[in-house]
Amino acid sequence: MINKQNVTKIQRVNPTNIPSPVGKYSHITKIPKNADIFVASGQVGVDRNNNIPESINDQVENTFKNIADLLASQELSADNVIKVNIWATEEIDWDYLDGKWDSLFGTEYPSMTIAYISALGLPELKIEIELWAAK
Repeated sequence: MINKQNVTKIQRVNPTNIPSPVGKYSHITKIPKNADIFVASGQVGVDRNNNIPESINDQVENTFKNIADLLASQELSADNVIKVNIWATEEIDWDYLDGKWDSLFGTEYPSMTIAYISALGLPELKIEIELWAAK
Protein backbone atom coordinates (compact mmCIF):
# COMPACT_ATOMS: atom_id res chain seq x y z
CA MET A 1 0.00 0.00 0.00
CA ILE A 2 1.27 3.47 -0.87
CA ASN A 3 1.63 5.88 2.01
CA LYS A 4 0.02 9.05 0.61
CA GLN A 5 1.90 11.07 3.25
CA ASN A 6 5.10 10.41 1.28
CA VAL A 7 3.75 11.60 -2.08
CA THR A 8 5.61 14.72 -3.18
CA LYS A 9 3.72 17.84 -4.16
CA ILE A 10 2.96 18.56 -7.82
CA GLN A 11 5.64 20.88 -9.21
CA ARG A 12 5.02 23.65 -11.76
CA VAL A 13 8.06 24.88 -13.70
CA ASN A 14 8.80 27.55 -16.28
CA PRO A 15 12.37 26.87 -17.45
CA THR A 16 14.48 29.99 -17.91
CA ASN A 17 16.03 28.75 -21.18
CA ILE A 18 12.73 29.09 -23.11
CA PRO A 19 10.33 32.02 -23.55
CA SER A 20 8.00 32.77 -20.63
CA PRO A 21 4.41 31.52 -20.94
CA VAL A 22 2.23 33.82 -23.04
CA GLY A 23 -0.69 33.27 -20.65
CA LYS A 24 -1.62 31.97 -17.24
CA TYR A 25 -0.11 28.50 -17.41
CA SER A 26 3.07 26.59 -16.56
CA HIS A 27 5.26 25.08 -19.27
CA ILE A 28 5.92 21.96 -17.19
CA THR A 29 3.85 20.26 -14.53
CA LYS A 30 5.72 17.44 -12.82
CA ILE A 31 3.61 14.66 -11.33
CA PRO A 32 4.99 12.98 -8.22
CA LYS A 33 5.86 9.30 -8.30
CA ASN A 34 3.04 7.04 -7.08
CA ALA A 35 0.37 9.70 -7.66
CA ASP A 36 -3.08 8.64 -8.81
CA ILE A 37 -4.00 10.21 -12.17
CA PHE A 38 -7.52 11.50 -12.85
CA VAL A 39 -8.64 12.26 -16.41
CA ALA A 40 -11.93 14.12 -16.78
CA SER A 41 -14.08 14.34 -19.84
CA GLY A 42 -14.43 17.82 -21.26
CA GLN A 43 -16.69 20.01 -19.13
CA VAL A 44 -19.14 22.25 -20.95
CA GLY A 45 -21.43 25.16 -20.14
CA VAL A 46 -24.57 23.20 -19.33
CA ASP A 47 -26.33 24.19 -16.10
CA ARG A 48 -28.00 21.96 -13.47
CA ASN A 49 -31.23 21.95 -15.50
CA ASN A 50 -29.37 20.78 -18.63
CA ASN A 51 -29.76 24.20 -20.27
CA ILE A 52 -26.98 25.59 -22.42
CA PRO A 53 -26.92 29.40 -22.44
CA GLU A 54 -26.29 31.31 -25.65
CA SER A 55 -23.39 33.52 -24.59
CA ILE A 56 -19.87 32.18 -24.28
CA ASN A 57 -19.38 33.99 -20.95
CA ASP A 58 -22.46 32.29 -19.48
CA GLN A 59 -21.10 28.98 -20.75
CA VAL A 60 -17.71 29.78 -19.18
CA GLU A 61 -19.48 30.50 -15.87
CA ASN A 62 -21.27 27.14 -15.94
CA THR A 63 -18.17 25.29 -17.11
CA PHE A 64 -16.06 26.54 -14.20
CA LYS A 65 -18.85 25.68 -11.74
CA ASN A 66 -18.99 22.19 -13.24
CA ILE A 67 -15.20 21.89 -12.97
CA ALA A 68 -15.24 22.89 -9.29
CA ASP A 69 -18.03 20.40 -8.56
CA LEU A 70 -16.25 17.67 -10.52
CA LEU A 71 -13.01 18.20 -8.59
CA ALA A 72 -14.86 18.22 -5.27
CA SER A 73 -16.60 14.95 -6.17
CA GLN A 74 -13.18 13.27 -6.21
CA GLU A 75 -11.81 15.15 -3.19
CA LEU A 76 -9.50 17.12 -5.48
CA SER A 77 -8.73 20.82 -5.63
CA ALA A 78 -7.23 23.11 -8.23
CA ASP A 79 -3.83 22.25 -6.72
CA ASN A 80 -4.28 18.73 -8.11
CA VAL A 81 -4.92 19.87 -11.69
CA ILE A 82 -1.89 19.15 -13.86
CA LYS A 83 -3.16 19.85 -17.40
CA VAL A 84 -6.04 21.77 -18.93
CA ASN A 85 -7.14 21.63 -22.57
CA ILE A 86 -9.53 24.35 -23.71
CA TRP A 87 -11.45 24.28 -26.98
CA ALA A 88 -13.64 27.17 -28.10
CA THR A 89 -15.72 27.79 -31.21
CA GLU A 90 -15.63 31.58 -30.91
CA GLU A 91 -13.24 34.14 -29.51
CA ILE A 92 -12.86 33.88 -25.74
CA ASP A 93 -13.44 36.97 -23.61
CA TRP A 94 -10.08 36.64 -21.86
CA ASP A 95 -10.82 39.19 -19.15
CA TYR A 96 -13.87 37.14 -18.14
CA LEU A 97 -12.22 33.72 -18.44
CA ASP A 98 -9.09 34.94 -16.62
CA GLY A 99 -11.25 36.02 -13.69
CA LYS A 100 -12.71 32.51 -13.43
CA TRP A 101 -9.24 30.99 -13.99
CA ASP A 102 -7.70 33.09 -11.20
CA SER A 103 -10.58 32.25 -8.84
CA LEU A 104 -9.95 28.56 -9.39
CA PHE A 105 -6.14 28.42 -9.67
CA GLY A 106 -4.83 31.51 -7.89
CA THR A 107 -1.26 31.88 -9.15
CA GLU A 108 -0.29 28.19 -9.31
CA TYR A 109 -1.19 27.50 -12.92
CA PRO A 110 -1.37 24.04 -14.50
CA SER A 111 -0.05 23.30 -17.96
CA MET A 112 -2.57 24.35 -20.62
CA THR A 113 -3.41 24.11 -24.31
CA ILE A 114 -6.00 26.28 -26.05
CA ALA A 115 -7.45 25.80 -29.51
CA TYR A 116 -10.13 27.51 -31.56
CA ILE A 117 -12.10 24.95 -33.52
CA SER A 118 -15.10 24.97 -35.85
CA ALA A 119 -17.47 22.88 -33.71
CA LEU A 120 -17.86 20.90 -30.50
CA GLY A 121 -20.04 17.86 -29.76
CA LEU A 122 -23.30 19.84 -29.78
CA PRO A 123 -23.90 22.83 -32.09
CA GLU A 124 -24.84 25.17 -29.21
CA LEU A 125 -21.62 24.53 -27.26
CA LYS A 126 -19.02 27.28 -27.49
CA ILE A 127 -16.39 26.09 -24.99
CA GLU A 128 -15.18 22.81 -23.55
CA ILE A 129 -12.51 22.35 -20.89
CA GLU A 130 -10.79 19.03 -20.19
CA LEU A 131 -8.84 18.41 -16.97
CA TRP A 132 -6.07 16.06 -15.94
CA ALA A 133 -5.31 15.85 -12.23
CA ALA A 134 -3.01 13.93 -9.89
CA LYS A 135 -3.13 13.11 -6.20
